[in-house]
Amino acid sequence: MRLLSVVGNRPQFIKSAPLSVALREAEIDEIVVHTGQHYDPELSQVFFDELGLSEPDHRLGLQTADPETMRPRIHEVVRSAGPDAVLVYGDTNSTLAGAQAAAGAEVPVAHVEAGLRSGDLTMPEERNRIEVDRISALLYAPDERSRDILEDEDVHGIVEVVGDVMADASLRFAPIARERSGALRRFGVASREFVLVTLHRVANVQQDRLRRIVEGLNSVDDPIVFPAHPRTREALAGLEPRFEVTRPLGYLDFAALASQARVVVTDSGGLQKEAYWYGIPCVTLRPSTEWVDTVELGANVLVDDDPERIRDAIGKAQLPLDLPELYGDGHASERIARSLVDSLSRA
Repeated sequence: MRLLSVVGNRPQFIKSAPLSVALREAEIDEIVVHTGQHYDPELSQVFFDELGLSEPDHRLGLQTADPETMRPRIHEVVRSAGPDAVLVYGDTNSTLAGAQAAAGAEVPVAHVEAGLRSGDLTMPEERNRIEVDRISALLYAPDERSRDILEDEDVHGIVEVVGDVMADASLRFAPIARERSGALRRFGVASREFVLVTLHRVANVQQDRLRRIVEGLNSVDDPIVFPAHPRTREALAGLEPRFEVTRPLGYLDFAALASQARVVVTDSGGLQKEAYWYGIPCVTLRPSTEWVDTVELGANVLVDDDPERIRDAIGKAQLPLDLPELYGDGHASERIARSLVDSLSRA
């Protein structure tokens, strides 16, 4: 049995690590295609090195987030490899291009993180999620809420609730990260006494929004550690932040920081979940989120780009007691691998 996996950015490299192990154990031959959507070594190669990922079978090296550019190149690989299915992760443009390329080659699509919705159609990621779910044959939902959404949308594929592969990665790698990383020492911060900030979405690096976000962060008393995406670093250049902006970090250093911060401030969907699993309160720089449960439980606060709300939410951030388990138990990868074997053997 042969499976072609499409990855292109940092979260997908992380998600693919435990699932690739599970696929090998299930005796599924995995062919990995790296689109090159993230091509800076600090956002790409470092994750293959640190997580022990096998080198991609195909590095397209496209250095673009344009799905129209990615799709024909992925289609060529799909046609030449002849997989039984194409596996895509999440909601990026690499996800969309991979799913569309597979559909064009009449190969079934398996979508990991199916059914997530923020309700905000101004987000490209939201439109990608909807489109990919519409054309997927196998839809792996992280929770019952996502499954219900897919049933309401009357998707044509088979929906299974499996949990979240990012939970698998977090549970596996966070203890290793805290043991091996010297990031706290290098940044001169103590555990639970600093704020970790990430910011990368296109809307948030526009100057008006970014200026308001920086204003809010500038009013925070805690030390701030801000490893920035190259696009974000460039946009911050003229805004005079009162905190140091550093280059992106490897996964182990970043996980060590995220799991020991006082509060995480982010616009990343993945990091909202990771903060929850690490037991760290989260402040989200967006008006909406696909991870609604974290907000409903009080573990995550949406502040959009309002400077006062950013300052107040960071200052008051505290995790409620007795939070339930969310998005799986760390065994999503095994469930997906078993499902692929069962589903594709019947096809």
